[in-house]
Amino acid sequence: MGEELIDEGRGRAILVLHGGMGDATSWSRVTDRLRDRFRTVRLTRRQYRPDVPRKVTMADEVAQVREVAAALDHPVLVGHSSGAVLALEALVADPGLYSGAVLYEPPIVLDEPLGGAKLEPARAAIAAGKPGQALRIFLRDVVRTGPVLAAVAGLVLTAKPEWAARVERQLDDNDAIDALGNRLSAYAKIDLPVLLVGGDKSPAHLRKRLDALRRALPQASRLTMHGQGHNAERTAPARLAEAVAKFTS
Repeated sequence: MGEELIDEGRGRAILVLHGGMGDATSWSRVTDRLRDRFRTVRLTRRQYRPDVPRKVTMADEVAQVREVAAALDHPVLVGHSSGAVLALEALVADPGLYSGAVLYEPPIVLDEPLGGAKLEPARAAIAAGKPGQALRIFLRDVVRTGPVLAAVAGLVLTAKPEWAARVERQLDDNDAIDALGNRLSAYAKIDLPVLLVGGDKSPAHLRKRLDALRRALPQASRLTMHGQGHNAERTAPARLAEAVAKFTS
């Protein structure tokens, strides 16, 4: 299926769409616990592939997901963060290709843009050759993590310079979501089972967005991961894998 894919296991298919700053390896701790029961397919999204020119639109990414899903048998989509917004758009565009979805804290647009003017300082930091600073600004002002976590992320980026180019792609990713606007009326037409997952330690605005989706989606259910934040694929992979397995079975 291509170098951007990691295809493992046998059984009912699960197609994983990673979140911001990620790639096909991001959910390995979860899929390692699923591939003995399911066929797990992870892709590096076009938005984060260095061989794909910027800027990548949401429609470009939906087309990528469509191509992969068409070669599978009605996979369950698993989307994290911006990847969960992509999953929603894929379900709207091609509902017949999928059997359902597990969505982990998609940052959908509600009343105002996610980034907008808040991204201008991050863009300025990119232009000044300071991707670590740009990431700290993004996490602090858009994701709304605490300042300590934002600072740590900037230090991690310094230790992994190969990730620096992903920061600008992360800002592009945010712009692609903002370009969609409020899509709740479109999502309300998704008549497939959807599990909405969130952590009780995640930023409050993400819970608000999950609440809005819970009200809009005809077949939505909700799972709260106690003691977890926005990255349970790293901090609680076994629990998250079992939630996906239970939904998929």
